[in-house]
Amino acid sequence: VQLQASGGGLVQPGGSLRLSCAPSGGSIFSIDVMGWYRQTPGKQRELLSKITSAGSTNYADSVKGRFTISRDNPSKTVSLQMNNLTPDDTAVYYCNADIRTTWFSNWRTYWGQGTQVTVSS
Repeated sequence: VQLQASGGGLVQPGGSLRLSCAPSGGSIFSIDVMGWYRQTPGKQRELLSKITSAGSTNYADSVKGRFTISRDNPSKTVSLQMNNLTPDDTAVYYCNADIRTTWFSNWRTYWGQGTQVTVSS
């Protein structure tokens, strides 16, 4: 199973982007928590938001009120709507998901490959 993240790019300050992430390349029995992180050079990966299979969400203070996480369980997709972007939001954004590939397998965390978001005028 691989997670494919998409939607990054260059945007002006105050603009918006929508990131999406979906699994591919294998069978999936169940997905639990899905989330988005970001990382800039020399810094640790930062948790931005998580969403459970039931739809409960949480957000880092740095993005609360600007970013919205959502998921579509039938398509197994998680999205991150990012509004009012600032240059401080420039980073590589990663999605992850806790997945069981069969009913008898353990939960495992999978990561997407990262998508670059650059906020600049």
